[in-house]
Amino acid sequence: MTAWLAIIAPAWIAGSILGLLSAPLGCLVLWRRMAFFADALAHGTLLGVALAVLWQLPMGIGVAMVSVMVVVGLVVIDDERLPVDAVLAVVSVTLLCLGLLTLTQLTDQQANVLGFLFGNLLDIDWADLPLLAGSVLVGLGFLIYIWSAQVKLATHEALARIQGINPTRQRLFFMGVLAGFCAIALQAVGSLLISGLLVLPALTARLYSSAPKQMVIIALLVAQVGVTLGIWGSIWLDIQTGLAIVLVLAILFFAALIVSNFWTANRQSRY
Repeated sequence: MTAWLAIIAPAWIAGSILGLLSAPLGCLVLWRRMAFFADALAHGTLLGVALAVLWQLPMGIGVAMVSVMVVVGLVVIDDERLPVDAVLAVVSVTLLCLGLLTLTQLTDQQANVLGFLFGNLLDIDWADLPLLAGSVLVGLGFLIYIWSAQVKLATHEALARIQGINPTRQRLFFMGVLAGFCAIALQAVGSLLISGLLVLPALTARLYSSAPKQMVIIALLVAQVGVTLGIWGSIWLDIQTGLAIVLVLAILFFAALIVSNFWTANRQSRY
């Protein structure tokens, strides 16, 4: 048991630290209806990594370049004739294909493709934790700074404008935090599953919350449970850690949905 803990402990701590940022950020993603955008950015991290490897740049710079490219690209192709969700779906799958093509054809990272797609949290060791913790703290600090404005924009944008909040600036701030999260979450759950780590705890929390603060607290608890069970489940089932974490989060969501519907039906039948 001690030997297992020595291997799992860094990954467990890293996943728990990551959950501290994913839960509140995921709540904002739901409130601001940006799940498709988050998915597009998450898939874009794969292309960012590929470009960073190809041009021998730090991974963060590659992801930042692609994030800026996504934002600029969405502004350029904005057309009222095209549904926003459909455009984001096209952007998402295009980025994923370009990332896979670049990684497999133009770099020597073919053997690591599965890790980039589904993550490999168990590769994290004690030396990686300070940088991860520092990155999450910076993300949390900036999220706290913009939190009030983001919530106001999500609940009543017209009123927020009257109060002097600039929607465009705040949207860019939010996109920046989201892009940073995608960069640091890549190793944990991979490009394909980042949106699951973001959205599933928040969706589960939404079923049992009646206020923003309550939703964030419940999402934090769900994220921690998902990380813990997912890591141990990946060891037990010998599967990718990111797959296990997101699968556990999905099971928790559907279980919570069933219980919530059953409880609601029981209450209605009494009246």
